[in-house]
Amino acid sequence: MTDAPRPLSPTDRREAWWFFAIALLVIGAGFGLRDPWPADEPRFVLVAQQMVESGDWWFPRRGHELYPDKPPFFMWLLGVSYLAIGSVRWSFLLPSLVASMGTLWLTWDLARRLWSPRVALWAAAAVLIAPAFVYQAKRAQIDPVLIGLTTLALYGLLRHLLLGPAWRWFFAGCIAAGVGVWTKGVGFLPLFALLPFALMRWKGWSGIAPIGERNTWRWMAGIGLFFAAIFVWLVPMVLMALYDGDPHHRAYLDNILFKQTITRYTDAWHHHEPVWYFLEVMALFWAPFSIAFAWLVVPWRAAWIAKDARVWLPLAWALLVIAFFSGSTGKRDMYILPALPGFALAAAPFLDAISRRKGFRTAIAVYTAGLGAVLLLGGLAALFAEPRFETRILAERGLGPEALWLWIMLVAVGALGVLGVAAFGRKRVLASCATLLGALWLGWGLVVHPLLDDENSARVIVQRAQAALPPGGELGLLAWKEQHLLQAGLGTAEFGFCPDDGNAICQQRQIAQAVAWVRAAPDTRRLLARDLVGYRCVDFAHPSNVAIGTANRRSFVLVGADALQGCQAAADPGPGAR
Repeated sequence: MTDAPRPLSPTDRREAWWFFAIALLVIGAGFGLRDPWPADEPRFVLVAQQMVESGDWWFPRRGHELYPDKPPFFMWLLGVSYLAIGSVRWSFLLPSLVASMGTLWLTWDLARRLWSPRVALWAAAAVLIAPAFVYQAKRAQIDPVLIGLTTLALYGLLRHLLLGPAWRWFFAGCIAAGVGVWTKGVGFLPLFALLPFALMRWKGWSGIAPIGERNTWRWMAGIGLFFAAIFVWLVPMVLMALYDGDPHHRAYLDNILFKQTITRYTDAWHHHEPVWYFLEVMALFWAPFSIAFAWLVVPWRAAWIAKDARVWLPLAWALLVIAFFSGSTGKRDMYILPALPGFALAAAPFLDAISRRKGFRTAIAVYTAGLGAVLLLGGLAALFAEPRFETRILAERGLGPEALWLWIMLVAVGALGVLGVAAFGRKRVLASCATLLGALWLGWGLVVHPLLDDENSARVIVQRAQAALPPGGELGLLAWKEQHLLQAGLGTAEFGFCPDDGNAICQQRQIAQAVAWVRAAPDTRRLLARDLVGYRCVDFAHPSNVAIGTANRRSFVLVGADALQGCQAAADPGPGAR
């Protein structure tokens, strides 16, 4: 098979432009309308901001402490975006947006080369229609960038293995996989495609590129480039950690290379799920694309009998990814998202025919009407039927009268889905489903983002605390999360990060250092704190305290030296308060 696709017709070009314009609208809706939200976004943005301000790009820091949980590549992208734009709000979602649009384009272009422009639209649409993909694409998480890199690596490999020989694309794919390793550890996943390729080539499957013999050195060069891409980050970091004399850097090295990779996979300390967990994830969070799987069994079986590598190489790779993550003791729904483009490529040639099947259209109608009904009834319950439901949501999210727009959005989007199915039935059910999901994502970005931002970002809490300080006052953070330090500014006093509320030893160290800091200037220094078990020495009922409010379902108080009289002070407030 030739690597050169047929030229796009004017219709093909117009349809592609419309698709990518809609994708950009859906993914980009809400861009610039919010600050980073927990759990992970403020952490990554804070680390990136500290990289920019300190100039230390090799060892990520959260406050004054090293952050060893993730490799730095994603934080580098955030830092570069921040440098280019100069605004956290307008830069922190940019890497995810670019990576997600890149994932869609790579999926589309590869399917176009393997099949046709029409099939390419089905492949890209299968990725975009999966709610799990769009949800991650609209967040400043590592996963969209990882998916972009694994898709780029798979694209390069399949351009060579199915459409080649194209050794340059093979090398590019290996490099992308290597960069993916120091994005989130599992960037090597696309190289799994070499296993079914070797078997298919041995068995004489159709669709395999005539790569030829005596290419051992080229195959090895690709693997060498994979490791070279990793070493670009790994070697300088290891050398600095081993020879700069900083024991914290050595501890960072051990954590990032072993605990966050081998231990996390073989003996995960959280997110324990059964072995079938990812089947549930695909059924629920990849729908409506996953609904087509029931109708794909027959054509996939036929492709297996026909030994069609164009279908089964991306499908076998995607199944290997699912099997790999299923073998880990810790599982999260986003782990398997890199496999989504592989499934989409394998399904795309058959989706046009499946979309005409009566049973499939009925299933999509049930899905669309059901989702629409849930949204519609939820909005109506908040507006009219169940005041306790509305009161609970308002209390949890810190909303006031402005929540009316949230309920109106839910009613409007839900009604759109229900009425679309009622009016058009199965005839236009695919359009009704796509319209419902598109409207939901637009509502999420344009309504939910600005409505929940004050609460989720902790911006208002920090502003209130700063406004309540005495003249010339200084703010310190106790029991803080990353969003608090991000909003307060990097010069704010902090006393180390306690990863969870139950870590009493960490909290005791933190409060002792905080007390030492406050007592050094009791008239001007205050702590933004919340009542936790580790801080029982603090008098949270003292009349001098100032109630600041609630953010992320946590209540905060501004306390001074009078409320800390029952606490022991450390000899030194620590490096985060100097």
